[in-house]
Amino acid sequence: MTKKILVVDDEVINLSLLGNFLMPLYSVIFSTTGTDALIRAVEQSPDLIILDVMMPEMDGFEVCQHLKVNNKTAHIPVVFLSALDSDNSIKLGYEVGAVDYIIKPFDPAAHFTKSI
Repeated sequence: MTKKILVVDDEVINLSLLGNFLMPLYSVIFSTTGTDALIRAVEQSPDLIILDVMMPEMDGFEVCQHLKVNNKTAHIPVVFLSALDSDNSIKLGYEVGAVDYIIKPFDPAAHFTKSI
């Protein structure tokens, strides 16, 4: 069975880049808002969520907090992928429940080549 990855970013170019890299190996679900990501996470039950931090309406930290308090999504690993590179942002990412925090720009092969 193909593993599913939910990629959440408000920038379509970022979705495209990640999608092109991940699609040969995984089933990729895309979302451009935090609200939509929460709905898709419940409906699709992905194996991993790659989540941008800086998004309008609801930032990635808030999305992750909602995911971690919902019994249907709390078990899904979240990896932040963000241009925010301050120690405070990285620390907050882990505090809200992320398993990793990757700083943009990044090399997809270095981070997403291991099987989930």
